[in-house]
Amino acid sequence: MAFLLHDWPTFAHGHQMPPPGAWSLWLLMGGRGAGKTRAGAEWIRARALGHRWCEAAVAGRIALVGETFADVREVMIEGVSGLLAVHPRHERPAWNPSRRRLEWPNGAVAQAFSAEDPEALRGPQFDIAWSDELAKWRHAEETFDMLQFGLRLGARPRQLVTTTPRPVPLLKRLIDLPGTALTHAPTRANALFLAPGFLERIVARYQGTRLGRQELDGELIEDRPDALWRRDALEACRVDRAPDALVRIVVAVDPPATATRRSDGCGLIVAGLGADGVAYVLADRSRRPARPADWAGAAVALWHHYRADCLVAEVNQGGDMVRAVIAGIDPAVPVRCVRATRGKLLRAEPVAMLYDQGRVRHVGALPELEDEMADFGPGGLSSGRSPDRLDALVWALSELMPAGRGEPRLRRL
Repeated sequence: MAFLLHDWPTFAHGHQMPPPGAWSLWLLMGGRGAGKTRAGAEWIRARALGHRWCEAAVAGRIALVGETFADVREVMIEGVSGLLAVHPRHERPAWNPSRRRLEWPNGAVAQAFSAEDPEALRGPQFDIAWSDELAKWRHAEETFDMLQFGLRLGARPRQLVTTTPRPVPLLKRLIDLPGTALTHAPTRANALFLAPGFLERIVARYQGTRLGRQELDGELIEDRPDALWRRDALEACRVDRAPDALVRIVVAVDPPATATRRSDGCGLIVAGLGADGVAYVLADRSRRPARPADWAGAAVALWHHYRADCLVAEVNQGGDMVRAVIAGIDPAVPVRCVRATRGKLLRAEPVAMLYDQGRVRHVGALPELEDEMADFGPGGLSSGRSPDRLDALVWALSELMPAGRGEPRLRRL
C-alpha cells in the first residue's frame, strides 16, 4: 500500500504525465491549483531515479529555476507538492540550502537557480531542467537563454516549464517552437485535491473574467495591438447588475446568410439604456451554427424574457426573409430592420467611442463577446471569421444611443 501512494502514473491526471514524442520542451500551462507543481516534482523524481514509466536513463545533472530562490525552495523543493514531499523516505534526496543543491542517493544532483540572476546559469551544464512560473520571471528572456546553453548533457536534453499563462513575449515564443509539447489544464481538473468550497467561491466571483480565465482556466489571454477595444478597459466596465429600471431594452440579431456547419453564427445581444444615459449589455446568447428557426426562436424568447421594446435585425443577408421568419415564430414581436451601408470597422468605431467615454457597462462576464471585441481591428478578426457577436452589439448600442430619441418611460427588469 505504501508503494501505491508513490506510484505517480496510477494517480496522475493526463495533463500531469509527460507527453509522448520527441519533444525538447514540455510546456504545462494551467490554472491555480491545477497540479503543475506536483507534475514538475514527479517528473524530476522519475528522471533523477530512472523510473521506467518516464525514461529509463538517469538524468544526473538537473536545473531547478524559479522566479526567486525563495520560490525554488518554498514551492519546488520544500512545498507541499514539492520534490521532498513526493519521494518516499528511502529515495528522498538530501537538501543542502546553503549550497542550493539536492543530492539523491544514486548521485544525481539538482541545483537551484533564480530568474533574478541569469548569469548564475553561465557555466553549469545539465541533462534536464524544470522552470516554474516562467510567465512571472523578471528577466525571463535572459534567464531562459542562459539555461538553453547549459542543456548539453545526455542523449536527449529536455526541459519542463510549468506556469500560469500571461501574455509575455517569451511564453508566446515557446508555444510556437517546433520542439514544444503543450499541455493545458484548468483548476477544476484537480478539484478533488483542493479545499472544499474553493472552486464554488472563486469561480462564482471570477468565472468568465480575464483574471478568471487566466488564473483558473489557464488560458493565454492577450490584446491585439490594433484592436478597437482593450481587455483592461472591458474589465473596467464590468458591473454585477444593471439598474432595476431601464429606459429601453432591445434584442439585436445579426443573422447568418446560410445555415451550414461552416456558415457564420448568429449574433444575439440584449442591451438596455439606463436613466443616466449609460447602456448596459445584459446578455450574449449568440449561437453557431444557426438555422433560421433556431435563431429566430431564441431572439423571440429573449424579447419576451427581458420584456424588450423591439427586436433589431440586420437584413443585408436575408431581406424580408428575416422579418418573415421572426413573424412566423411570434407575429406580435416588433421588428426594426437595419441595413449596413458602411463597413464593419466604420460602424464599430462610434460604439468603441461610447466605451471610451464610459457610457457602456457589461453586466457580468461576457467572455466570447469580449474576445471578439479585443480581437477586432482594421482587418476584422484575426481568424478571418465574421464578428457575429460584435455586429449584434453594434446594432444594439446604435439603436439605444443615438441623439434625439426622446425619453420613453422607465421599464423594470
